[in-house]
Parts: sequence; structure tokens; C-alpha cells
Amino acid sequence: MGLVVQKYGGSSVADAESIKRVARRIVDTTKGGNQVVVVVSAMGDTTDDLRDLAQQVSPLPPARELDMLLTAGERISMALLAMAIHDLGHTARSYTGSQAGVITDSVHGKARIIDITPGRIRQALDDGAIAIVAGFQGVSQDTKEITTLGRGASDTTAVALAAALGADVCEIYTDVDGVFTADPRIVPSARRIARITSEEMLEMAACGTKVLHLRCVEYARRYQMPVHVRSSFSTREGTWVIDTPPDDKDGQTMEQAIISGVSHDRSEAKITVVGVPDLPGKAAAIFQAVARAEINIDMIVQNVSAAATALTDVSFTLPKTDGVIAMSTLEGIKDAVGFQSLQYDDQIGKVSLVGAGMRTHPGVSATFFEALADAGVNIEMISTSEIRISVVTRAADVDAAVRAVHTAFGLDAEETEAVVYGGTGR
Repeated sequence: MGLVVQKYGGSSVADAESIKRVARRIVDTTKGGNQVVVVVSAMGDTTDDLRDLAQQVSPLPPARELDMLLTAGERISMALLAMAIHDLGHTARSYTGSQAGVITDSVHGKARIIDITPGRIRQALDDGAIAIVAGFQGVSQDTKEITTLGRGASDTTAVALAAALGADVCEIYTDVDGVFTADPRIVPSARRIARITSEEMLEMAACGTKVLHLRCVEYARRYQMPVHVRSSFSTREGTWVIDTPPDDKDGQTMEQAIISGVSHDRSEAKITVVGVPDLPGKAAAIFQAVARAEINIDMIVQNVSAAATALTDVSFTLPKTDGVIAMSTLEGIKDAVGFQSLQYDDQIGKVSLVGAGMRTHPGVSATFFEALADAGVNIEMISTSEIRISVVTRAADVDAAVRAVHTAFGLDAEETEAVVYGGTGR
């Protein structure tokens, strides 16, 4: 008997009929001789609706109360799904994140999992029941308050539970048939990737591919948990995120594809700190202040110091949601650092090319930048790793950039393959 953890996103449980369809899929998995633990997101756009409602009541809702509100969405999904499974003649028990033993730190809105103590989940499985867990939430180890793990973090809940339970596989069900070479909503000719390494998936998730949450991939890599990304709307084989290399017919490892895919992200903004004295410690002071505000920074560029003034500009990207906090934090250290002014730009987008094969293939950068130039896309910032090239462009140019790069590297399918069954990609 195997142990399977399944996660269903908001588009998969968007309404009553969808919940019934998911229930049948779960029951079919148990009939195959498996124990099943299910993690669910809130129905459809429930989380966004609750957040909007909170904003109508209070422009700056207390973080604790906002977490209490937002976790209600997953509790609705888990209870309704348990009811649907009972109607199919099987036993199901639903659990909140805290009941399931998801222990986090005390940061509201973006808590991190510290530990999982799944005693009640194990007991349910031993009793022959299907365990259903509310994703995206846990309980603080210190304060005992309810916390949320950040947008899209039901994926992380699922992989963390799978690791804690020693599951055979974690299946992430979404509204597309796996991980594609680009977002099918922008590139309809995008191809499904049959299998991808966690290293490549980490880069794609960090660069904006929304099929898997970044911390989910980090967890899977750390605990060597196979992840199968597939659609809850079809029975097609999806994408395996796994580090064991596939073998060809002769038992020899097949050569790694040069490029895995093209990712994009419109959720970031750019801050430029203008007129920073070109002295040791000034950049450190800027980024220490941002770190104390618990803001994650992505790309950083520092201009060459002007000879006449000995001043330089420092630009960096960060989530738009942290823009207000970052600007106010930096204003607070303006006199201490001695910079002249701040500039904020939220009309940017990031386009990234990812592939482990680019390590050993020269000319990838040249092809990438030539494709952007031919599409008339101007580049504002550049960042690279061993298996990734990222650029910041104008937000309005992102779609054209993604399509141009996708075509330039021969990633287009001969026939339209990608199907988006829902609407969110998660």
C-alpha cells in the first residue's frame, strides 16, 4: 500500500461540481490501494474576495485578524470536500493547518514552516480514513496564533506533509497539464515538460512560473520528494519534478536539453536609490535596512560612480506588495546613508530563460539578447546564474519578449498542445 499526498488548487475546487469531481478522483486513488492525504486551497477566488472585503472594512487590517479571515477559505473547501467523499461511501476527516500539526514561526502573512507533527493525520490513515488538510496555514510555535504561509503556499503545505509522512509521491493538481515551456496563456504553442530537475524548477518558480510555489520546490529538493504536477481536469500524464536522471534504451543517461523554458513575472517593482556616496558600508546599510523589514530582494544593479561627484545609483527589484514598506524604510535612513532621493517604478516585468543545459552550450546569451532586440524590447537590468538569464523590461513588453525568446530557442510545439482548463494556473 502506497501513501499519496494530493493537493488541489482553487480552480480545481471552484464550485460544487468541481468538488464532486475531485472527490471522485480521490476515491479512485484509494481504490487503487493507496492511503491518501489531501491538501486543498480556497475555492476559486475566495482568498482574493476575502482580502478585498478586508480592505473595504479597514485600509490597513491588523495582520493577525487578516490571517484569521483568510484561513476561512480553506476551511470551507476541506469541509465540503469531506462531505462529497462521504457521499461516495468513504470516510474522510478534515483538519485545519493547526489540527494537522503544521507548526510555523510567528510572522503573519508569510510564515515559514518550522516543523510538522502529523499525529492526527497518521491516526486518520490508520483508521482507514482519507485525511483532508487546509492548505496555506499553520499555527505559530511561540504565540500559538493562526498564521498563513503566503500566496500559493498550499503547494508548500502539501510537500511538507508528504515529507513528514514519508509519502511515496506528492501530486500537485492544477488547471494545466503540467509545467510548460512558457505560460500557455501567453504562448499557446508552449510544450509540456515531461520531467524537470528541482534545480531548474527552482529557477523557474523564482522567476515567475506560477504552477509551483517556490518554497514547495525547495522542500521537495531538500527531502528528495518526487512531485507530479498534473491537471485535475484530465487524466493526462503531467510533469515530474525529480532529480533522478532518465535513462535511454541503452541504459545511458540522455543529454540534458539546453533550455527548459521561459518564465515571466509582473509582480515586482524597482526602487532606485539615487546619489549614494561611493564609500564602503553604504550599500550594506541600505540592504540591512531592507532586510530588517523582512523584504526579499531579487535583482541588484549598481552604476559606476561618477568621477566628479563620487556618487552612484543603486537599483533593486522587490515584490510590489512590499513597495510602500521599503520606501518608508529607506526614507528613514536617508540622512544616515546620505543618498539624494528615491525612485519607485512598478511598471516593470521580468523575463527569464532557464535551462541546465546552458552550462555547456555557448551562444545562449547571444541568442537570447538578439531575440529581445528583434522584438524591439529594451533591457533595463540583467541578472544571471549558472542555469538562468533574467532581464527587467517594461511591463507592456513582457508578452512580446516571452514569445520572441520561446520561438528563438525552438520551444514552440508543432501543434497547439497547451490547454488551460481553469483560469488561475494554480
